[in-house]
Amino acid sequence: MSALRACMPLLLLLPLSAAAQVVERTDKQAHDQLPSRWSAGLAVVHRDSEYAGEGTRTRLLPNVAYDGDRFYLRGAAFGYRAYQDDRFEFRTFVAGRLDGIDADDFGRAELARRGVDRDLLEDRDDSVDVGVGASWKGAAGKLDLDARVDVTGTSDGYSIALDYSYPVTLGRTTLVPSIGAMRLSAGMADYYYGTLDEEIARGVVAYRPGAATVPRASLTLIHPFAKRWALLGNLEYRALPDALQDSPLVEADKDRSTSLFIGVSRGF
Repeated sequence: MSALRACMPLLLLLPLSAAAQVVERTDKQAHDQLPSRWSAGLAVVHRDSEYAGEGTRTRLLPNVAYDGDRFYLRGAAFGYRAYQDDRFEFRTFVAGRLDGIDADDFGRAELARRGVDRDLLEDRDDSVDVGVGASWKGAAGKLDLDARVDVTGTSDGYSIALDYSYPVTLGRTTLVPSIGAMRLSAGMADYYYGTLDEEIARGVVAYRPGAATVPRASLTLIHPFAKRWALLGNLEYRALPDALQDSPLVEADKDRSTSLFIGVSRGF
């Protein structure tokens, strides 16, 4: 039973991109542990945002997900496994990038401390990515490569991520520690962490971080119980590089972002 197939398609409706991507990666980590096609349950998603004044957000959500032989639904991603064997998988997918934030969601006082007037800012929009991914697994653990590009023209950017994980079994519980990094292209980092041309024309300070690498680490927990049920969770930490910390849109002295996912799900 793959309780982590319960990856919350409703996250597509929320401004919690990091959470949606955490669910997507958590689902990948659980695939070998609890195979199943359909699952449903409830989950809590909590995120501590790096954006100035946005603070923390917590959501209680229903979740429904699917994992077939070829097609799958993982969080905000719908994909197709073009090739799969015991050690290697190659997939293509379409995924929502929910990094957008409304200008009104920034804190006016927090932005002012960075020298920015909130009324002069534009919204940062969500987008849709198309991408490819590959996974290699063996006795030494699992390596995941993910490359995706914005096809909506929102940022005209792309991201590439590489993560290594190693599952540890403790009785019925599986723990999956993971470490990796995500590379944001200049276009993507400039859009979500820099200031836009129209904002600069209004007097906002000009800032373009350029391409940036974001290290990250996470711990996933999978604990089956009562035949078809499972408790699942994921805690992820992202370290902000100096180029993103220096953004006038980021909380002063903020050097990290964290996401927590806790859920219960029943497989079918």
